Amino acid sequence: MLPAMSALAHALDLLRGRRVAVLTGAGCSTESGIPDYRGPGTAARARAPLEHRQFVGDPAARARYWARSVVGWPRIRATTPNAGHRALAELERAGVVARLVTQNVDSLHTRAGSRDVVELHGALARVQCLGCGEISARDALQARILAANPGFSDDGAAATTPDGDAAVERDLGGFVVPACEACDGVLMPDVVFFGGVVPRARVAACEAAVDAADALLVVGSSLAVFSGLRVVRHARKAGRPCVLVNLGPAMRGMEHFDAHVDARAGEALPALAAALIPTAPVRAAGSAR
Repeated sequence: MLPAMSALAHALDLLRGRRVAVLTGAGCSTESGIPDYRGPGTAARARAPLEHRQFVGDPAARARYWARSVVGWPRIRATTPNAGHRALAELERAGVVARLVTQNVDSLHTRAGSRDVVELHGALARVQCLGCGEISARDALQARILAANPGFSDDGAAATTPDGDAAVERDLGGFVVPACEACDGVLMPDVVFFGGVVPRARVAACEAAVDAADALLVVGSSLAVFSGLRVVRHARKAGRPCVLVNLGPAMRGMEHFDAHVDARAGEALPALAAALIPTAPVRAAGSAR
């Protein structure tokens, strides 16, 4: 189902001929099988998100996260970009998208071919040490966790969650969490958990992306998290036209948008790209590659 043509036409009028900065949220990845916190059907599967203070201050909560992540990480890693991700990558190659800022931590934009990407909340593919700051690969930690906990594997029953882990309910007593190999410090996914602070350099990169563009396109975000809403407010303050592509209105900030395309990213973005890049149409959602 394509988005309403009147809304799509309005969005095209605002974006055509302009360099566009993009902000994406969880709704851009749900069609790849990664659940969100606030989209349609979320209430049925929602649980309280892990908070930064819990991970840092509670060893039991930290062990529970890593145990669940052993199951969840391979599933996240196995996901593939959808038509929305691919459309944004093609728009960048065509010179329409100037820079992409994502609130997602799944790295799907990069895997789809986008190059100028600001990962506002980090990436699950990386691990950081809270002691020495060393960054390492999540895949390497996965091997270490499995070696330290023989027999702990995915039985297929636990649901994947938005935190990038899984709803594992088994007894986790005795689960071993490896420490940093460099300093024996605490390891944490290189992501900003709820209640954490986005590094100032990333905030500055987001503002620079808006300042260097002529318009802002927001895709699949409820703007419930302030870090995303701040980008939209900056764009509006700078006088940039703002377009929202999202199923339903955003929870906050709707007053800042000049157009709202009420549709899934995989439906609306290929249609937008096909119109903005007429010589290089983008495949619609579900079409063969």
